[in-house]
Amino acid sequence: MSLKERVYYIKEEAKNFSLNSKEDLEKFRLKFLVKKSEMMELFNIIKDLAGEDRKEAGRILNEAKKIIEEKFQIHQDNLVNEPEKRNDEDLTLPPLYTNKGSRHPISVIKNRIIEIFSRIGFTIEEGPEIEDDWHNFSALNFAENHPARDMQDTFFIDMENQLALRTHTSSVQIRTMQTQKPPIRILAPGRVYRNEAVSARANCFFHQIEGLYIDEKVSFADLKQTLYYFVKEMYGDDIEVRFRPSYFPFTEPSAEMDISCTICKGKGCNVCKHSGWLEILGCGMVHPNVLKNCDIDPEKYSGFAFGMGIERQSMLLNGVNDLRTFFDNDTRFLKQL
Repeated sequence: MSLKERVYYIKEEAKNFSLNSKEDLEKFRLKFLVKKSEMMELFNIIKDLAGEDRKEAGRILNEAKKIIEEKFQIHQDNLVNEPEKRNDEDLTLPPLYTNKGSRHPISVIKNRIIEIFSRIGFTIEEGPEIEDDWHNFSALNFAENHPARDMQDTFFIDMENQLALRTHTSSVQIRTMQTQKPPIRILAPGRVYRNEAVSARANCFFHQIEGLYIDEKVSFADLKQTLYYFVKEMYGDDIEVRFRPSYFPFTEPSAEMDISCTICKGKGCNVCKHSGWLEILGCGMVHPNVLKNCDIDPEKYSGFAFGMGIERQSMLLNGVNDLRTFFDNDTRFLKQL
């Protein structure tokens, strides 16, 4: 029998070889692909053939070998590399119950705040969470020795280039004032980071939403009326409000806004430390230095800004007394809100 005929019969035998299990696959390998198989032994014979005959024999052998190897590879993928398919599932069984997801309470309150302010013309602006010193501190009138620049309060990630995780979304206000001309009326929601000990009242990251309004002849009265409107829409008509003088480097004058305690209705409890009041936000008139830093003429324009923690609003509205529960991913807690 000639070499060509032998190759033909080996190739046909391989084609007709049934491969239905891993055992069949191993028998196929031993018969056709190991060094001592008849196919591999033919490669040793062709080295003694003359030039043209050897070339033709090599071509025939390589074609046959390729066909055999391809068949082996295909069945190896089906039988070994891929998991065996099971057909013993009972398709009459009812499906497993899957809990439907819902919006996180922080997202719910954030959207509610945005919806309230959008009614009076505020739009949304966003910015990066990694900020440089200018946008996070200097442009906001922070002095070089201000405590907020200290490593204990801020997560610096590149001291050489003064890059840090933003400590407030006020940086978005700066970016907006640098790229837009007044009138400006925006909200800046987002996550912020501060190097604080985690407790029931504080976390190293939280969510904040800030507002900014810049135009001609904006006054503190405009600020108060805007925030009165927000509180009534957010907490109801029976809520009481007060403003207390405060200090922020980027506003002058500055104030903090309190509402009557939503837990005890102003009578005094542990949540409000028996004062009857709960602080909900900080605010003030934009400092002239901030306007100058953004190339806005403080002689022509004025404005107000405010900022609040979204978690704080959710805690007050839902009676939550531990900030950490918002981030525990406990479905029992989330279903209650």
